[in-house]
Order: sequence, then C-alpha cells, then structure tokens
Amino acid sequence: MNLELYIARRLRTGDKDSRLSTPSVRIATVGIALGLAVMILSVAIITGFRQEVTDKVTGIGSHIRISNFDSNNTYESKPVLKDSAFVKTLFASGNISAVQAYATKPGIIRTNEQMQGIVLKGYDASFDASFIKKNLVEGRAVNFAQEQRTDSVLISQSTADALLLSVGDKFRTYFFQDKIRIRPFVVAGIFDTGLSDFDQLFMLCDLRQVQRLNKWEANQISGYEVSIKDFDHLEQVAYETYLLAANRLDEKGSSMMTRHIKELYPQIFGWLEVIDVNVWIILSLMLLVSGVNMISGVLILILERTRTIGILKAMGDPDWNIRKVFLYLSGFIVFRGLLWGNIIGLSIALIQHHFKIIPLDPLNYYVDTVPVNLDFLHLLMLNLGTFVVIVAMMLIPSFLITKISPIKSIQFD
Repeated sequence: MNLELYIARRLRTGDKDSRLSTPSVRIATVGIALGLAVMILSVAIITGFRQEVTDKVTGIGSHIRISNFDSNNTYESKPVLKDSAFVKTLFASGNISAVQAYATKPGIIRTNEQMQGIVLKGYDASFDASFIKKNLVEGRAVNFAQEQRTDSVLISQSTADALLLSVGDKFRTYFFQDKIRIRPFVVAGIFDTGLSDFDQLFMLCDLRQVQRLNKWEANQISGYEVSIKDFDHLEQVAYETYLLAANRLDEKGSSMMTRHIKELYPQIFGWLEVIDVNVWIILSLMLLVSGVNMISGVLILILERTRTIGILKAMGDPDWNIRKVFLYLSGFIVFRGLLWGNIIGLSIALIQHHFKIIPLDPLNYYVDTVPVNLDFLHLLMLNLGTFVVIVAMMLIPSFLITKISPIKSIQFD
C-alpha cells in the first residue's frame, strides 16, 4: 500500500478539513485551467495559420519551381524543352506527387474604363485545378486539356473589381516585346485566394496562348511546378530535385534552376517563423504563471497542515515521504485544472472551427477567419508537458517541510 498516496487522497476527500476547496487552491486550479486553455488555443491557431497559409502558397505555385537557369527575375522567361523522361525521373524518387508545366508572359489588360498590369500564366493538361476550384467565387474552372486552344481565362476577384469585369465579359490584353500584340480573352471564372500578391498579379490561361505570344514551339515552356508529398521534407526533396535538374541539359543546351517555395516567398514564411517564436513565448509564460499559482497554493496547504506534518515526523516518517504526500496532492489539483482547461480550450476552438465567429482581414493575414487546427498529438504533449513541469515545480514549496520542527508544529494548535 502506498501510504503517501492514501494520505493525499484523505486530505483531498476529507469533508471537514478538505483543502482542495480553499480559495488558494481554487485560484491555482483556475490558473492552470486558463493557462492550458490559452496554450491549446495558441497552438491550434498558429498551426492552423501555418497550414492554411502554406496550403494557399503551395496551391498557387506548388512546392518546387524548375525554370531556365538563364531566366532573370522577371516574368519574361526563357524557355526550356518539355522532357517526359525528366518528369519520369522526378517521380521515380517517390517524394513527388505532381508535376505541371507552365509558362508566363507579362502584359496589360485594358477595358473601356480601366487598365491594369497582369502576368498571363499558362497551363496544359497536367494542371491540377483543385486549388482554383476550391477558391472559385464565380464561374467555372477552365479545361486546359481540350484539343483546341481556348481564349477562356481565370481572373481574380480583385482584378475583376478593379476592371469592372464579370463572368462572360470579353476584354483585350496588350503585350509588349518586339511590337505591341493584342489578344482577346473571355472571363470564364473568378477566384479569390486571399493572397493579394498572387490575386493582383496572375491571370490563368491555356499554355498554348503563352507559347503563341512568345513565338515558342509546342514543346517549349517556362518550367515545371512540382508538388511533393510531405512538406516537412521540403528542403531535402528540393535538394534532390536540384541535383537532378542541374546535371541535365535539354536538346538546345539550356540548363535548369531549382527553387523551393520558401525561397520564392521568403516574406510569408519568415512571418510564419516569427509567429512560431511568439507561441513558444506564450507557452513559457502560461507555464510560469500556472506554476507560480500552484506554488502559492501548495505553500498555503503546507502551512495549514503544519500539525499533520509534525505528527508524521514524530512518528518517524522521513521528510521525503511527507513531501510526496503534497506532491500527490499537487497532482490532483493539476489534474483538475487540466480537465477544465481542456474543456474550455477545446470548446472555444471547436466553436471557432465550425462557426468561424472571429473574422480577419485577408489583406493582412491571408485568411478571412481565424483558422484552427486541432491535433491529438499536440493536445497530448501540452497536457503531459504541463502536468510534468508544474508537478516538478512543486518540489520547491515542498522543501519547506524539511524546515518544520515536530515539537513546535504539534504545539502549534
């Protein structure tokens, strides 16, 4: 029989002298509950932000971009030849989920009322339209796999609003190179990703339109957009892809350059890393506040049980065994606080996840509501870590027991 655990249970369940209902213990319990609730919400919201923003950025440009090594930072790119053998080599690694060819061409859209600079981004039959379909607000996605070249394009909501365009409208786009070239297009669909940098810049079209404007052959493209299976292995897969691309020349002697999404959008992923640092600060502060509240509560419990401690010492019970009684008692308090913290934190998170009651400005945060990502492993680590850290902190106030004299404590009453 564990005598210390038995005594702790009697102290916890005793009716007349119960100390788990005193104001100090209640404050400690509330502090732990609120601290855990804040930690659950912080982790759920930050991981939700990371997941939502990452999915949007990779949905726009995939995880890895392969282009002509001689291309500069403008969208007037130099071509590479489509190479099915190279694509098969990429898939052979087992880390690649999709590869799509693309081509770009900058131009200016002009309507009767307005004009706006745009980058025409063309895709072929390999295009994965799932992300665009998810973010369509009006119209339909364009089938780039049809036999005949299509004039149908997809524009963003911000572009449609600026140029007063709607689904079915026709407009002209001007392209400047050796001479001014004009191409008519028709709006098939309008999308809104929430990423203003992308929405204000790109117009999606048939790859053959860009090839025609650039006077390229049917097998010439700007490059490939590569999607990987596991984002956590981005740098590793990008390096492997770099080795495959860098050591390969096409029939015209062009070499290829590889860049992953974090290199293409460093400002977005840098912002996410700053947010991650903030989460660790919040977790540390919440643990510290909860631990201090518990230390105060346990100190009061020890002072209120001075006579009991003295009797146990007089009976020959070692200091460490008596300290274990209060450590067990602390564990009960922490467990109760964790239970209520999970109820509060999960309730708020689930309400936000299903009803989206807290909105955000997508121009600043890239999403229109606070995203929530509840992961069982995160919840388990938060609960287990909080329990272990706070109970370990209780070794500090329990040291006071070693300073209590049996004779003086028994005479205390």
